[in-house]
Amino acid sequence: MKGTEEEKRWVLCPWCGAKTRLQIVRETELKDFPLFCPKCRRESMISVKHFIMEARRPDAETQC
Repeated sequence: MKGTEEEKRWVLCPWCGAKTRLQIVRETELKDFPLFCPKCRRESMISVKHFIMEARRPDAETQC
């Protein structure tokens, strides 16, 4: 049964590198997704396609 399982990966925070609460599979595609890190409490806008993540950090003015 293990051969039929899809590979899942945790999305890591682009700021601190910690695991977030989000998992993705190979087919997952995200565009301008607001990712929140519970460890460092920062938010980033990410885009994901085929396990490749690109991150944009929002302006300092939008952070609390």
